[in-house]
Amino acid sequence: MLKVICVCGARPNFMKIAPLVAAFKKTGRIQTVIVHTGQHYDERMSQLFFKDLGIPEPDINLEVGSGTHAGQTAEIMRRFEPVVIEQRPDWVIVVGDVNSTIACALVAVKLGVKVAHVEAGLRSFDRTMPEEINRLLTDSISDLLLVSEPSGVENLRREGVADEKVHFVGNVMIDTLMKNRARADASRILEEMKLSPKRYAVVTLHRPSNVDDAGTLGSILTAFETIAREMAIVFPMHPRTRKNIAAMGLGERLEAIGGLHTPEPLGYLDFLKLMAESALVLTDSGGIQEETTILGVPCLTLRENTERPVTISEGTNRLTGPQAASILQAYAEVKSAGLQKSRRPELWDGQAAERIASIFAALA
Repeated sequence: MLKVICVCGARPNFMKIAPLVAAFKKTGRIQTVIVHTGQHYDERMSQLFFKDLGIPEPDINLEVGSGTHAGQTAEIMRRFEPVVIEQRPDWVIVVGDVNSTIACALVAVKLGVKVAHVEAGLRSFDRTMPEEINRLLTDSISDLLLVSEPSGVENLRREGVADEKVHFVGNVMIDTLMKNRARADASRILEEMKLSPKRYAVVTLHRPSNVDDAGTLGSILTAFETIAREMAIVFPMHPRTRKNIAAMGLGERLEAIGGLHTPEPLGYLDFLKLMAESALVLTDSGGIQEETTILGVPCLTLRENTERPVTISEGTNRLTGPQAASILQAYAEVKSAGLQKSRRPELWDGQAAERIASIFAALA
């Protein structure tokens, strides 16, 4: 029996861990220990996702909480090390690009435990992004690199990673979306918020580059003010964004935007329903670029770059940057031209976790 620790710490991680845990269990040859670092820890940011996605309660919760990048990473490492020593796993599996990813990978490698990185090889080529640093470092110390899109294979090869360590397996986020699509369709969130299908936009905004600078955030709000004259906007606010809007004195301006809904962060099923029925999504998230591609919903990414280029070359995504003029230009183009032609990216078929489980079962 192969023993693996699956690490999760932030909302996107839960969506990636859920299908892996289920696929590992089906093999009958892999024992899974779920470790929740507590990087995101409140009812809406974590526990609600465990409930929605049917993930077993974590075997271990490190309850690290928020902090600076250095402080949080160090505290995760400090608390994770005794877990690895006690559990003695064959592998530690990390997903995505958050601080929990690099922290737990470092601990495992230093203790001589093999590391697998799910969603390896993604690159924005922007080292001002903390996530880019986490991606680069995690990939450089991982023994198994499980890649979600062709650009990841190309990036790792260019960086000199041995081909035998790299496996193109598809996107586990899409596994979760496909499995839960019917359940999400049953959500009553539109009725609760008095929204009509295809008559509203969905917004998510959390990256420091967008929400920590008053000028940038103000420019984004300018675009929202214009869009809100034509359709409702649903903006479930990340705690960081809500806090910064208040601290920057932008609260009154936000409240003055007619047709703007600002609920607390929603559960997975409600949010999936909102996205699927929306006319447009505006985001700075990575995973949402992927989900809208599968849902066939136009996505405007309020960034200058993306580590997920397949969502542009084959999907429904386009980069706008955070400037009001460029956001509104893209919005106008989507309105006039409709949805750009798109196709489902290679291996985004709901079977990525099964492929990963097969790789590990062969090692058992």
